[in-house]
Amino acid sequence: MLKQRVITAIVLLAILLPALFYRTPVPFCVLALLMIAAGAWEWGRLNAFGQDGSFALATLCVLACGLSWYGGLLDRPLPLLWAASGAAWVVAGAWLLRVGVAGWSRIPKALRLCGGLIALWLAWLAIAQARVMGIEFLLSVLVLVWAADIFAYFAGRALGGRFSKGKLAPSISPGKSWEGVWGGMAGVVALSLAWVFWGGNTLYSQLAQRHGIALMLLAVIFLAAMSVVGDLVESLIKRSAGVKDSSGLLPGHGGVLDRVDALLPTLPLAMMLITL
Repeated sequence: MLKQRVITAIVLLAILLPALFYRTPVPFCVLALLMIAAGAWEWGRLNAFGQDGSFALATLCVLACGLSWYGGLLDRPLPLLWAASGAAWVVAGAWLLRVGVAGWSRIPKALRLCGGLIALWLAWLAIAQARVMGIEFLLSVLVLVWAADIFAYFAGRALGGRFSKGKLAPSISPGKSWEGVWGGMAGVVALSLAWVFWGGNTLYSQLAQRHGIALMLLAVIFLAAMSVVGDLVESLIKRSAGVKDSSGLLPGHGGVLDRVDALLPTLPLAMMLITL
C-alpha cells in the first residue's frame, strides 16, 4: 500500500508541477478540469446514478467549466457568486453534519446530483481563478488546506482524547478528534504568520494588508474549520453509500474526491474572502 501511494504521488507530481509552473494558466486549468470531471464521475457513482449516468454527470461538469472559461469568468472578480457559494457551504455543511449519515439518503437524488455538480464547478472556477491571480496565491490556499490536514493528523495522534471527552464526529469519522482540529488550526495560524512575514502575493498577505493581522488570522482559522467540514461531508456521503473510498482512480489514495474533499468548500470561500 505504501509503495502504491508513493508511486501514485510521484506520477501526480510529475504531471501537476509542470502544468502549475507553466508560463500561462492554461495547462493547469485543463488538468484541474479533468480532475474535477473525474470527481463528478465519482459523485454519480456515490449516489447510485449508474455508470452511464455518472459519465453523463462528468460530461455536464466539463461543459459547465468549459462554458465558464469561454465566457471569460476566469478573469472576473465575481464577488456575488463567491459570497453566495460561501454562504451556501456554511449553511449546507452545518445542516448536513447535523442530520448525519441517515439524513443524506433522505435528500432527493436529483438535488444531491445538482448540488454536487455545482460544488465541483465552483471548485474548478475558484482554483482556475486563483491560478490566474498567480502561482504563489494559489499555492497559499492549497498549502493552508494541506497544513491543516498534516497538523491535525499529528496533533490527533499525539494528543487525541487527552483534553476532550468525545470525538469530533464519531458517527461520521470516528478517528477524528477535537485535539486534531485545534492542532490543524494552530498550524495554519503559524503558517499564515510566517508567510505574511516572508511577503509575496498570497492569500495571507492580501488579507493582512486589507483588513489587518487579527482579521487575517480569523479568516485562516475559518478556512481551516471549513476544510474539516469538507472532509466530514465527504466521509458522511461515503458512509451512506457504504464505501471506503470514492473510487480507485488513484491507487493507494482512493479517488479524486478523497484528495480534494477539503478543498471543495475552502477554494470558493478563499475567493469570497479575497473579493469582499
